[in-house]
Amino acid sequence: MSGQQELQIDEDLSSKLLRKGKQSPFLMLGIAGLIGTCAYGAYKFKHRGQMSTSIFLMQLRVAAQGVAIGSLTLGMLYHMYVDYVVKAPKKE
Repeated sequence: MSGQQELQIDEDLSSKLLRKGKQSPFLMLGIAGLIGTCAYGAYKFKHRGQMSTSIFLMQLRVAAQGVAIGSLTLGMLYHMYVDYVVKAPKKE
């Protein structure tokens, strides 16, 4: 692949991510939550004390799932608000 083709692919992916971010802003919240949870887990892994690695990773997985479900819930509530409150159907 030439440098121009790689640049074109990167531009396409970044523009697609920006478009999806504008369509659903909670996608970015979910991605930020994932990165934050992973960073927190990496930091805390070193200071876990006597806790076994498997227990620590299970707790980290539950935290990551909580962030994902919270982001999905907020996104769903936002879209319901926009669809049913802001753009309320006109009564005939």
